[in-house]
Parts: sequence; C-alpha cells; structure tokens
Amino acid sequence: MTQEIPNYAIFDCTAGWIGVLSSARGLLRLTLPQPSAEQARQLLGEDMNRANHSPHLFTDLIERLRNYFAGSKTDFTDELDLRQASDFQRKVWKATQRIPYGETKSYAWVAEQAGKPKAARAVGQALARNPLPIIVPCHRVLASNGKLGGFTGGLRMKECLLSLEARGKAG
Repeated sequence: MTQEIPNYAIFDCTAGWIGVLSSARGLLRLTLPQPSAEQARQLLGEDMNRANHSPHLFTDLIERLRNYFAGSKTDFTDELDLRQASDFQRKVWKATQRIPYGETKSYAWVAEQAGKPKAARAVGQALARNPLPIIVPCHRVLASNGKLGGFTGGLRMKECLLSLEARGKAG
C-alpha cells in the first residue's frame, strides 16, 4: 500500500504569509498569517517533510483567502479532510462553519448544534485543535457573556478577524 503524498502551498497576502496543506480528500491544514514564509511552512507540521509543493492546486483558494484578508466577504465551501479528528471535533467544526460571515455565536450555541448542549468547555477545546482557521471560522465563537474567549492565533488576531469581517459585512 502506498502512502498518500499531501500537497502544499505557501503564499503571501495583505496580512502575512499563509500555508495550506491538503490530501486527495480535501484540506488538512491552514495557517493564520505569519511574518515569514518559513514560519507558515513550519506551522503546517511534519507532513511537510513529504509534501509536494503544488501551488497550482490551490489557485482558487489562494485567491479567496487574499480577498478575505483584503476585507471582502468570502465563502469557503472547500472539501475538508478531517479523518484525524474525533467525531465530536468534526461536529463542532461543522457547526462552526455554519456561522455566517460577520456574525458570532457562543460556545454554548456550538455545543447545542453539535448535539452536546452542556459541553461548551469541550467545544472550546475542540476549537483550539481546529487545523483550518478561517475555513472553520472558530474566531466567530465567543463566550456567552460576549467576551472573546480564547483563540489559538491570539486574542489580537481574533479581534482583527472579527473587525475585518464587520467592515466587509458593512461594505
């Protein structure tokens, strides 16, 4: 049995350098904007050691991400490869994908959508392991009291993404 070789691209946009990694089944990992191409590459993880540099496979996604970071309302309906995730994580991430651009929901809302209404804390843990930020827009999930909660990219990045989407929604 041959092992599947993933594909990747590293590209720049107005916010910094982004890396994307995919399998034949769909997207595996996406980095938030980084100060350098090398930092984005490192964040893609160990799979990079055997991945093919294939930016041509990501032309449409790269264009949409550049538009997103330029402040345009953008949809991400890409196929995702979530085989490495637990069933609960997949449910949380799918629920999070249903949060419209420029809007926010609570961890409790996501927990309810995932079929575990008392699991708001577990939702936070699942979102912390989200390998596809922006595409699975975990930055749109807030605490029930309206506070930001956590974010793997840092609270400053979460604020920037929410602000970007608020401007894009208004425009």
